Amino acid sequence: MSDAVRIAELSGQLGYPTGEKQMKMRLTDVIRDKDATCIVAESREGGLIGWIHVSTTPLLEVERRAEVNGLVVDDNARSGGAGAMLLAAAEKWARGKRCKGMSVRSNVLRERAHGFYLRNGYEHYKTQKAFRKGL
Repeated sequence: MSDAVRIAELSGQLGYPTGEKQMKMRLTDVIRDKDATCIVAESREGGLIGWIHVSTTPLLEVERRAEVNGLVVDDNARSGGAGAMLLAAAEKWARGKRCKGMSVRSNVLRERAHGFYLRNGYEHYKTQKAFRKGL
């Protein structure tokens, strides 16, 4: 919880701005969820420079897999290996949850992110449209 402000700042860099209060509520939900986790990366200087949120859901159509829901590394710390370390930690967590694979969705505009995932062993296997509805 002490990292909520910084996690919120990084969420803004990802394109999803939010405040400290909202982030604390979201973090509480993730921390309580046994099928989700948030892993953070810190620099040697001690500051939080990135986070990854990953979760798993039992699926009927495919073997159990985890999904990267969000991954961000501070603009000033990118290309230094933190993203790859976060992804590797999430994959290790997913294996511990009996997952047979990982998936990630990435906006078509995030070409740099696409290259990152390809370099880390992910394959582009389909293009789709996303729909949502408020409840």
